[in-house]
Amino acid sequence: MFDHVGLNVKDYAASRAFYEQALAPLGYRVVMAFDEWSAAGFGTDEKPEFWISQREPYVTGAHVAFVCPDRATVDAFHDAALAAGGTDNGAPGLREQYHPTYYGAFVHDLDGNNIEAVCHNPE
Repeated sequence: MFDHVGLNVKDYAASRAFYEQALAPLGYRVVMAFDEWSAAGFGTDEKPEFWISQREPYVTGAHVAFVCPDRATVDAFHDAALAAGGTDNGAPGLREQYHPTYYGAFVHDLDGNNIEAVCHNPE
């Protein structure tokens, strides 16, 4: 449905480092960067799908969810995001209130956005 999505961040360098580490288990990396404009796009191939840009107004309450192929990747995201300085907002686990195989983990990024990794596949 979406071609790409972006978040305005308060500190480009810190947020870029956070997302580089947090999204690495999902296969995301910086595929396009405009450091002179404090903007970077992350993707799993050469197309940036998730952007961060340092500019006002800073986003503090967004929710972005990244799909994962399996539950182990959700777990790895959660560990990496916490190690990168994120704040736990929901440990990896089933969220059966959404559907029986919804397995997700939630972390607040450096600006307070709710970043999720989710797998919809059965174990």
